[in-house]
Amino acid sequence: MRLTVAALVLVVCACPVAGQTRQQGPWWPHPIWGASDQAGGSNWITPEKILQALQLVKTGRVIELGQVYEAGMPLFGQRTFSLTIPTADSGAFGSNRLVGNDEFIVGELGQVGTQFDGPGHIGTRLTMADGTTQDIYYNGVPWSEMAGRYGLAKLGVEHIKPIITRGVLIDIAGYKGVPTLPGNYEVTVADVRGALARQGQSEADLRPGDALFFNYGWSALWRRPREYAASQPGIGLEVARWIVERKPAMVGSDSPGLEVTPNPNRTLAYPVHQELITKNGIWNQENLQFEELLAERAYQFLFVFTPIRFKGATGSPGRPIAIR
Repeated sequence: MRLTVAALVLVVCACPVAGQTRQQGPWWPHPIWGASDQAGGSNWITPEKILQALQLVKTGRVIELGQVYEAGMPLFGQRTFSLTIPTADSGAFGSNRLVGNDEFIVGELGQVGTQFDGPGHIGTRLTMADGTTQDIYYNGVPWSEMAGRYGLAKLGVEHIKPIITRGVLIDIAGYKGVPTLPGNYEVTVADVRGALARQGQSEADLRPGDALFFNYGWSALWRRPREYAASQPGIGLEVARWIVERKPAMVGSDSPGLEVTPNPNRTLAYPVHQELITKNGIWNQENLQFEELLAERAYQFLFVFTPIRFKGATGSPGRPIAIR
């Protein structure tokens, strides 16, 4: 997902410009989990929800949904990833002549590859009731409370609970009858409902705490980084607001940004990220792959992803899996 200064600025005509305070704003405190919450949608992952999801497992087969982290994978902008094995010979240890290797990784680990966006990743610049301009994040937390030299003081990804839930794959590309949606295509609510119906499902089947995934066919371009990172298909605000009504724990897609990029309304910078993450605490995972699930027409499955608890990080790498 492209993150620039502009991405943190919500257009004046699209949001309130005054009246909000630290205690009360247009989307905070969270109506269910309260003013102190930092876990957002992962709060839906209760023992009861996990037990329900476990009932989907029939064979125990594991399907990888993430991409391999490696040199040459698509990276947005100037983000980096490098892994090297130090070559200095440290000798052999003990009478058994033990030798070994370590790795040295340099990169923006929370925001490259199959990445998970946490609560401190996206915010909105607002004019407050006292006339000050502040950058506000999930649950009304201002940047002044988050700022930290060695990680965020609040809203770090370590607050996200392990996500073990029912995954629901919505095959938009399949519904449209194409292997890959064209760049700039905005997925509509009609598309989502049509895709669900094609799969023998409906929006009434969705439950709070589910993980909702959108297949655009975009992972077919993973080995062609320039095309992969160019203009992308995805959902817009219409579908984002539909998602909010469903109350999922998280969403995900096989694109680098989930939402249509650039937005058809060129005055808006990544409004879907703001609607889901900042305003509603619905977390987002990008750069997934669904080929095996699609080949088996497996649209429901046990989904497992546990964000790495990097204290103060904006996101997390990881290994998302489906179990059937």
